[in-house]
Amino acid sequence: MFFILSKILFFLLVPFWWVMILLFWRWLSKNQKTKKRIFVLIIVILILFTNPFLYRSLVMIWQPAPVELSANQKFDAGLVLGGLSGYDKSGRGHFGNNADRFIQVANLYHRGVIKKIIISGGTGSLSQDGPPETTFLRTEFINNGVNDSDIIIESRSRNTFENAVFSKRISDSLHLKPPFVLVTSALHMKRSVSVFKKAGFDCIAYPGDYKVTPQKFSLEDTILPNVALLNYWGDFLKEMVGLCVYRLTGKA
Repeated sequence: MFFILSKILFFLLVPFWWVMILLFWRWLSKNQKTKKRIFVLIIVILILFTNPFLYRSLVMIWQPAPVELSANQKFDAGLVLGGLSGYDKSGRGHFGNNADRFIQVANLYHRGVIKKIIISGGTGSLSQDGPPETTFLRTEFINNGVNDSDIIIESRSRNTFENAVFSKRISDSLHLKPPFVLVTSALHMKRSVSVFKKAGFDCIAYPGDYKVTPQKFSLEDTILPNVALLNYWGDFLKEMVGLCVYRLTGKA
């Protein structure tokens, strides 16, 4: 039930759909005052949530700073969270927008910082009828030069909470020595660290896949409206609300 509710919640956190729902409400309404108020609300949403400066500023605050790990630091394992790839209708795997997670953990392995890679991620779809993400990622890590014996699979999890719980069981059963290097997107790191520590993990956050990075001033990144942000805000709000919900339910 929690999994289904989280999917519905994410849908409701995307400002684009707020605008669509309000437009539909305005179309249904017969009251002219209500129509005007809805119109004003739509304009306010569009002004706020297409503003690059506001989005960039808040995401920069939310994202943790980059972390440097030297080759002299050695860890038994690095944990990489799913959500960076998917399958097409033919069952062929493809990397998605968060593929930098793969690059970061592969770099740590090849530099000798981590000895093993724990891949955590099943399928996040509601239907749960596709292959687990770990199947594709395991193949890609092997193609990238990672020894098959150094890859540990956790393919049951559907969300961050299950990533932590199931990975903890596996790491304990293999008697891997903590701390572990936790690799995920910078936007997702705050929630992930909180959940993994609650599950009993001793981990070092190693964020990658930065959605926003410091840039020199430009009109495009500060003033000019960007309609695409109506969808990007959904990921940011999902992390904020998700962390609150996890803490309220004792998962973080």
